[in-house]
Amino acid sequence: MPPPYPSRRLCLRHAASAALALPLLSACAVLSGRDPVKVDLAGLDSLPGEGMELRFMVKLRVQNPNDNPLEYDGVAIDIDLRDMRLGSGVSDARGTVPRFGEAVIAVPMTVSGLAIARQLFALLSGGEGSLQRVSYALRGKLNGPLFAAARFESSGEIALPKAAVAKP
Repeated sequence: MPPPYPSRRLCLRHAASAALALPLLSACAVLSGRDPVKVDLAGLDSLPGEGMELRFMVKLRVQNPNDNPLEYDGVAIDIDLRDMRLGSGVSDARGTVPRFGEAVIAVPMTVSGLAIARQLFALLSGGEGSLQRVSYALRGKLNGPLFAAARFESSGEIALPKAAVAKP
């Protein structure tokens, strides 16, 4: 017949579980009160590509509107142009965006030959009005400690110079 009270080993196991769970729960509470980070496209530089792909170094300006620094360990991005996937990139960059501060993070991006062909076809068949402004969408995440990730989204339009859209 088992004793009417829990064993000492079971009590210690429950106490250890509670001690491990408290820091995780408090970390979740701290992270949930954060304002979202703001990420904008700060620059795009050409890199050497392989075969039919293009490579770019995408520079992201990350603004942290929170009272605590934002630590990140890894970055992933996707960029759409005219509602079509253009390219994606990942980086194992590691760093900190200061509290109420900003940082520029560089992420290499690959654009496939098929994505280039789709974009060219859409630009050529879209009519003159669609060539003046091109919409873009930037999505991604900054990986953080303890499975936390700061996800972001940014979108807008790029006005093309008249010389770039002039018909021959």
